[in-house]
Amino acid sequence: MERRPPDFFLIGAPKAGTSALHAALTQHPQLFLSTPKEPKYYLCGDSPPPAYKGPGDAHSNQEWVWQRERYLALFDGADEGALRGESTPFYLYHRDARRRLAVDRPDARLIAVLRDPVDRAYSNWMHLWMDGLEPRADVVEAVRRERARIDEGWAPFWHYSSLGMYGRQVADLLDHFPREQLLLLRYRQLVDEPDATLRRVFDFLGVPGAGVEEVPSDNSRPFVKDGVRARTVGPVIRAGATVGQFLPPQVWRKVSKPLINQLHKGGETGRPKLTPEQRNILLKPHLEDIALLEEVTGESFADWRGYREGDSYAARSSRSPRGSGITGVVG
Repeated sequence: MERRPPDFFLIGAPKAGTSALHAALTQHPQLFLSTPKEPKYYLCGDSPPPAYKGPGDAHSNQEWVWQRERYLALFDGADEGALRGESTPFYLYHRDARRRLAVDRPDARLIAVLRDPVDRAYSNWMHLWMDGLEPRADVVEAVRRERARIDEGWAPFWHYSSLGMYGRQVADLLDHFPREQLLLLRYRQLVDEPDATLRRVFDFLGVPGAGVEEVPSDNSRPFVKDGVRARTVGPVIRAGATVGQFLPPQVWRKVSKPLINQLHKGGETGRPKLTPEQRNILLKPHLEDIALLEEVTGESFADWRGYREGDSYAARSSRSPRGSGITGVVG
């Protein structure tokens, strides 16, 4: 079978349930999704990834699949007639990736999951904080440092606020793809209505439901409070990540696991909620972009402008009157 780029892509957003959706789609007999889940090929342009300089970025870069033949080979195991896809949630955010996709696969089907940009940023910060990589114990302070970090060359996963500027991202994407080739989903739909959401995805891709009705959850992480443990173990993890760039990623993960376990020791299953003041600070830069997203899509995102007490998978599913069957915390 002639090698060619995938038929569909989960393009975003990070910390918005794309991993869970990817896991659900892998259960479908007529869909073949790549391993690794996030090859990041279209972020690269057939060149090695940029030498990002944030904590852990260098060793993470080693996992990017940037050589074209190596990328196309990820789909060699697909059955004849199966649709092939991959899930790199940074494609929606990355301007050059959007253009490369349009040139290389102009007929591709694109799926994006959008999450409240403040909840998304908080989950993103929480992910890196609980892995010992984020040096700032306050999400507002971390977001305030975002521009300086971008200027210093930190990788996209550190762009907490910018990743949630969906209005400008979707507007640009639709300059390169017809609207009918893009399916926009809401994070809350994955949690509250997983079966109906999966039916929408399968209809969009043109495959039958095949009995896949649940969206699996990601593994949860305990919350690590700021304190002696975080301020002692965190710097060791970050220093180790710097050294880890000279080791194969699988070796660094094995070496770092005891440190991360030590950091998580005594952690809490829940996570603190953003205060109304924190949320207002984090929301303000997004208001204009939310309006643009509404203009571009014709949909209302008014719920993003108000205050809520958290919006994790666990929080939403525990409130769901129908019971989604989803447990754990995706973000």
